[in-house]
Amino acid sequence: MTSPSSPVSFRRPFEGDLGPELTLALRLADAADAASMARFDASDLDVQLKADASHVTEADLATERAIRTILEVERPDDGVFGEEFGVTGDTARQWIIDPIDGTANYLKGIPMWTTLIALSIDGVPRVGVASQPAIGRRWWAATGLGSWTNTPDGTSRRLAVSSIDTMEDASISFQSIRQWDEVGQLDALTRLSRAVWRDRGYGDTWPYMLLAEGRLEFVAEFGVKEYDVAALVPIITEAGGRFTSFKGVDSIGDRSSLATNGVLHSAFLDLLHADARAEAAR
Repeated sequence: MTSPSSPVSFRRPFEGDLGPELTLALRLADAADAASMARFDASDLDVQLKADASHVTEADLATERAIRTILEVERPDDGVFGEEFGVTGDTARQWIIDPIDGTANYLKGIPMWTTLIALSIDGVPRVGVASQPAIGRRWWAATGLGSWTNTPDGTSRRLAVSSIDTMEDASISFQSIRQWDEVGQLDALTRLSRAVWRDRGYGDTWPYMLLAEGRLEFVAEFGVKEYDVAALVPIITEAGGRFTSFKGVDSIGDRSSLATNGVLHSAFLDLLHADARAEAAR
């Protein structure tokens, strides 16, 4: 079984109103990492099917409980929305949790899964942490405080999206072909893949983080829920990118997501919706 990675050592005091919230979010991620890694790649891992036929493991449940236990003490007046235990509280401040994003990878012993922790204020994600302890990586951000990741020497590096401004030089991640096919967007995906330099399906959270690091210019997927993307929004936007729905709406409740380096956002939207525009013009 893989051993837990060391917590990120970026612990200087954060300035601004959201500084304490980002500090707390990183502590929540430490607790989550300990809970999730304790059962990662275990031969006797308990796996169940939920009502929607998706998998849930004992680690999903333990990880969300670990986060909620701290929040009950540290932020008892805040609301919480977690994938496994639903909504508690009803306030303008809501912690949004996906304890293990990529459960299918987790239960197979594949290390590409993530704990996602966000704080939404008045419906807008302001703090985000994405932690991938099985590979020793973490990314975090808060509005006005920048976007960051850990480095091999135990320090931190500020993130910035790429400055690439032409489609033919862009690299993209499209998640899965089935997703695009199920929502009737396979033609758009084909058109997109022909227009860019490189296309790959890196899957789940990691491609969004590659975008924030300046290594990709586009990530999109369908069927997402708020807990799948809330933590990603501040990480990408604080790195200089843009995050909308597939329709170009600034919302995380539209069941789709489109993240870019910002420079190419309009160009990607135009390309993706070329068929709809042509139909409307007839």
